[in-house]
Amino acid sequence: MGLIQEARSGGVIEELLEVAKAEGVDYEALRRRVASGRVIVARNLRRRGVRVVGVGEGLKTKVNVNVGTSGTVVDPNLEVEKVRVAKVYGADTVMDLSTGGDLDEIRRTLLRESEGLPLGTVPTYQAWIEGVRKFGGTGIPSDWFVSIVEKHLKDGVDFMTIHAGITLELARRAVRSSRIAPIVSRGGSMLAVWMIDNNSENPYLKHWDYLLELFREYDAVISLGDALRPGATADAHDELQIGELINNSRLAREAVSRGVQVMIEGPGHMTLDRVVADVKLMKSLSGGIPYYVLGPLVTDVAVGYDHIASAIGAALAAASGADLICYLTPAEH
Repeated sequence: MGLIQEARSGGVIEELLEVAKAEGVDYEALRRRVASGRVIVARNLRRRGVRVVGVGEGLKTKVNVNVGTSGTVVDPNLEVEKVRVAKVYGADTVMDLSTGGDLDEIRRTLLRESEGLPLGTVPTYQAWIEGVRKFGGTGIPSDWFVSIVEKHLKDGVDFMTIHAGITLELARRAVRSSRIAPIVSRGGSMLAVWMIDNNSENPYLKHWDYLLELFREYDAVISLGDALRPGATADAHDELQIGELINNSRLAREAVSRGVQVMIEGPGHMTLDRVVADVKLMKSLSGGIPYYVLGPLVTDVAVGYDHIASAIGAALAAASGADLICYLTPAEH
């Protein structure tokens, strides 16, 4: 039985007792929030020894750290060391964003060596990189994307970015738009190319029911990706970003109704005066689903200092109700 089902059935749940004690919150209030999807605990049932970390309403803001190889730097030991340093400095979760080397082995190494931190991935990267080699870009079958998700779940990944909110219509509108940067999400751009070239709907949306079954089986967390997040402050809160947010909010509510833990990602670049409104809008549309933010970056003109621009945006977002903030480094960004 998954955590949401357990919370709805009442009684005492060991993981929630742990969260309640660590956070200094009332157990019954916490249980109700988990039952309604307003708090998540990222831990795959296949993985042992994972630190119990609650994310959501009424809890402390948590911090995620990204690690991962690239096409030019492939050193799994370096990534393991990053995880160890992250834990020393208080990280709550870690994500493997690797795009170079043996992606299966790197992920499994990080799962073993992640010091008990909940570990997330973006399966679209592996699906695209290996799918292009195997099938050619436009030849990737839609169920290939789902098969990679299933592989990650079987390995024990605790949460995953799933870009299900970008539809074929939104992708077409994005590439025709007057945006300064039409699509800045790496996973989002991969899916947009696949959808447009194949004249086919988002594979995650097409197989959504099956994905919910998978995540419910492993009780892992879906993190609904923001493929159309603004990559420039002038693009913030346009119809593309809001259209995807509406889709993600609907998908999140459906996931919770079926006993699947979920959070929503956002929001990219936006000026300082928009940050509070962004968090409130997301919470209102989704019904209080946990919000996982990268940045937001509050200016476009701090190249080389994006970690500072991001910290400013993250502080305001956290104070406004964002639940999980993702660190950003100059080297990464």
